[in-house]
Amino acid sequence: MRPLAEDAAPAGGALAVTAEGLYLANLLLLPAVSFLFLAALFLRRKPDTPPLAAAHIEQTFAASLWAGVLLVAVNLLILALGGYRGVHTWVLVILYFTVCHSTLVLFGIVGLSKALAGQCWRFPVVGRPLPLGCPKGGPHG
Repeated sequence: MRPLAEDAAPAGGALAVTAEGLYLANLLLLPAVSFLFLAALFLRRKPDTPPLAAAHIEQTFAASLWAGVLLVAVNLLILALGGYRGVHTWVLVILYFTVCHSTLVLFGIVGLSKALAGQCWRFPVVGRPLPLGCPKGGPHG
């Protein structure tokens, strides 16, 4: 039995889901390894990549770069400015890391759900502009 047209997977859906899965794996499971796979996916994309896949690959790569800056560089800056031995510094580092990391994971989960639904989604603040022809879902895309 052949699936109906509306039940068919969108073009680039599997790549979009892969990109979002690698983004989440980068944050939760294998940080460096997952990022390298995501970077390879980003660098190997072709001009004829479907808009859905291109959007999710570009969004997750940019968000991963920003996540590295937000989670590593900012925490190192906090430690450098506050001193390694200061208790207040460690409270700030732990609070900042927990809030920032949880927010990035939540955005990744939303991105994965959008990819599974065959819709494009732009990461808030750190996201790149969506390519033309990208299917948006709902009023906020």
